[in-house]
Amino acid sequence: MIYRPYGKTGKHVSVIGMGGMRFGEDDDYGAEVVRYASSNGINYFDTAPFYNDDRSEDIFGKAFQKMPAPFYVSTKSSINSDETAADVRHRIETSLKRMNLEKINFYHMWCIMDLDQYQRIMVPGGPYEGALKAKEEGLIEHLCFSTHCKGEDIEAIIKDDVFEGVLLGYNVINHPFRQQGVDAARRHQIGVVTMNPLGGGLIPRHQDYFDFIREHWDETVPQAALRFNAAQEGITVALAGMGSLEEVDENIKVIDRPLQVSDAKVEEIRGKVTSFMDQLCTNCQYCRKCPLKIKMNYYMEAYNLYLLMGEEEMFQQLQWYRDKKDLKEKDLLPGDCTACGICESLCTQKLPIIDRLQEMNSMMANRRWWSE
Repeated sequence: MIYRPYGKTGKHVSVIGMGGMRFGEDDDYGAEVVRYASSNGINYFDTAPFYNDDRSEDIFGKAFQKMPAPFYVSTKSSINSDETAADVRHRIETSLKRMNLEKINFYHMWCIMDLDQYQRIMVPGGPYEGALKAKEEGLIEHLCFSTHCKGEDIEAIIKDDVFEGVLLGYNVINHPFRQQGVDAARRHQIGVVTMNPLGGGLIPRHQDYFDFIREHWDETVPQAALRFNAAQEGITVALAGMGSLEEVDENIKVIDRPLQVSDAKVEEIRGKVTSFMDQLCTNCQYCRKCPLKIKMNYYMEAYNLYLLMGEEEMFQQLQWYRDKKDLKEKDLLPGDCTACGICESLCTQKLPIIDRLQEMNSMMANRRWWSE
């Protein structure tokens, strides 16, 4: 494994980190995957309350009980659920108990969407104050932030010099639109951890389409995408969600070759990355909080294929969901959306979900899709 300094903290973390959002249904097997990742040199583990139907921290806690190798843990608190310093303190204590830890190494103010939300986090008696007090007491070591802000807003937050690291979305197909935040972090010498290096699973599921990112014949498309992330100057850790032993093996093979991408390949990739690739759903699934229970994440992933490949591929994806019984005829259709806006307020990509649902509904109606 390759290890890099995390900003100015003095800690050295594995360039490939394990994201804790992709576990399956078996908690014991999930814990085994964590321990397997550790035995293969991964020492940065990222989780959060509510991941995996609120099971992720517990799975890590089960793994940590029998994990002798040194490791670092990242978890989070969201102002949407923890509005005050007291709320954050309670969240920290709960996370520590669930993971059987005495301290959290990297604690994130979670999912900052814009500067207004950032200011709410920083007010006296607010979330940051609670986390800072916990740091002073030794319950956490380093204060960081997780963000989906635009680049200039990330830079503004970093310049305030109140965080030691940042977790942000960055991958091979959206990097031209996310580079400003990475560059700002590098200039200020803070740690940078990237989430969604595989596009929320979009890249592995459509490897034929994204084959252009491969530089070596003997690497897979996901490996090429992960290597691209890890090769970028300023990036400390590339997180990858791992739900199986095989996925751990796949990801750690990335370091078998130098972490670099040729100038020619970078130019080729940039020539094929279009602006709409920054508007692809990353399948974070926050939109599942739809009060009508419309299966937004399935429709948004299908819409990804419409943007990338066209209408026919979108319907093939919908058909695949229908064959798997993930979408059933009794489920609500995109046209049932009442435009309440809850999904858009929660969307980390700030996507026009309502407009996309309306567009999909028109295409589905024209095809009489449910009657096929």
